[in-house]
Amino acid sequence: EVQLVESGGGLVQPGGSLRLSCAASGFTFSSYAMHWVRQVPGKGLEWVLTINSGGGTTNYADSVKGRFTISRDNAKKTLYLQMNSLKPDDTAIYYCGVEMGLRDHRGKGTLVTVSS
Repeated sequence: EVQLVESGGGLVQPGGSLRLSCAASGFTFSSYAMHWVRQVPGKGLEWVLTINSGGGTTNYADSVKGRFTISRDNAKKTLYLQMNSLKPDDTAIYYCGVEMGLRDHRGKGTLVTVSS
């Protein structure tokens, strides 16, 4: 069974930084591209970043380019999201995910609140 567990969220002031982690199990982590999406409560999902299976190729939404960095440690089966220069608009629940066939598996998410 695919399991994804996000951690590292919390309250941070504008301009601050956070690092999110996503621990994966139940599948061959090193074989799959991974992504982060986010959702403001009451609104739709927004794709944020994707990283390929080997970690050498990444894609970023324009809204986070230059501020967020996605990375992965295949030996530890862990995905990371380094978030810098955070803005109030970044407030959301952040989910890591993996697409397998027609299904997008996601964890339960971790809440990031950017506020002074």
